[in-house]
Amino acid sequence: MRTFIAIDIPEEIKERIIDIQKKLPEFKGKITEKENLHLTLKFLGEVDEKKLGKIKNKLREIKINSFGTDIDSIGFFDNRRGYRKQLIIWLHMTNCDELQKQIDSKLETLFEKEKRFMAHLTIARIKEIKNDKKFFAELNKIKIPKMNFIIEKFYLKKSVVRRPGPIYENLETYRLKI
Repeated sequence: MRTFIAIDIPEEIKERIIDIQKKLPEFKGKITEKENLHLTLKFLGEVDEKKLGKIKNKLREIKINSFGTDIDSIGFFDNRRGYRKQLIIWLHMTNCDELQKQIDSKLETLFEKEKRFMAHLTIARIKEIKNDKKFFAELNKIKIPKMNFIIEKFYLKKSVVRRPGPIYENLETYRLKI
């Protein structure tokens, strides 16, 4: 099964993210659905049942306090020359690095460590824009309202890929110390 480790976003923050998505300049592509908004801490890919048990056991060993995060800026990854040929629009989340490092450390015997982690929440996948200069000028005008919340848990999730969009299902919840 296709798996990843993630932080879910509270409903009230998702509503504010939807407001930001509505302000994005015109494009051809896909907005991330409200129910799919999350921060991926580590993508694991295809995992069998035997390895899944080992992952769950390792993640249960993580001991970290709950912590606050801010969504503080908007940005993009331009992969239009890459194999997926898309532009990813994201929101940056602060203070998630320590949790991600602990996940990497616990899973290092099972998976390669992340080469570069940047806590980002994908809000749109863009296939085509008419005018790059105009698009990025408008994107830079979007003001990000103050959004913060406490992260008290993270999840091991599976992704079921289907035509209209993926469905994410929690396989296990990991509570942080309060």
